[in-house]
Amino acid sequence: MKEIEFQDKDQQGLRTLETIGKADKFNQWMFNTIAPYCSGKILEIGSGIGNISQFFLESGFEITLSDVRDSYCEALKHKFSKAEPQVKVLLIDLADMAFEDTYVMYQGAFDTVFALNVVEHIKDDHRALKHCRFLLKEGGNLIILVPAFQNLYNTFDAELGHYRRYTKNSLRSLFLANGLDIIYSQYFNLAGIPGWFLSGRILRKKTIPAGQMGFYNTLVPFFKVIDKIVLKRCGLSVIVVGRK
Repeated sequence: MKEIEFQDKDQQGLRTLETIGKADKFNQWMFNTIAPYCSGKILEIGSGIGNISQFFLESGFEITLSDVRDSYCEALKHKFSKAEPQVKVLLIDLADMAFEDTYVMYQGAFDTVFALNVVEHIKDDHRALKHCRFLLKEGGNLIILVPAFQNLYNTFDAELGHYRRYTKNSLRSLFLANGLDIIYSQYFNLAGIPGWFLSGRILRKKTIPAGQMGFYNTLVPFFKVIDKIVLKRCGLSVIVVGRK
């Protein structure tokens, strides 16, 4: 990647994205989990540096990427410059108080909108879901993945700017309050809980250790089996899919 100037406040998040970006098996697992609910014109909210985006492109999807930061948008344009016109990049701020005026040209423009580890960064999460719905066509799918269980909140969450963590019920309620029908929900990544708790609560690390993430990545095939065994009833993250 060419040298992109990131603001100081983005450094913790950038290091985390870069660490997770090297976990190819984990990112493939996340992609495979949400891909069955993606079709048509797809918008990714909060693409970051494209850790999940690349799997959509490799699978032949046409996708629009977005982020709230100019620096990440520039990084995405550079990373996927050879993929045009299969991919477009937009600057989108779900917390924009004048969202419907600012993005009126994208009202009802997408068949699928997804946001992975984004909504927990937004103070008014009801407004965030309302704005996601605004971007969807009638019958379109919204896919949200967020951190699960408030009692797991630790220094990782604080450093990354998370306002909260969710349960399946609280996230489903957020969808229903914004006029979205629930078509699927699950917890994701049970095996990630011990490492998150140890590093973030006990050792009070501020970023995910690269070595820990690399070791975890090698064991993803085994961790996928664990999620199936427990019927996806508990996990480090929660996923809900709703339809407009």
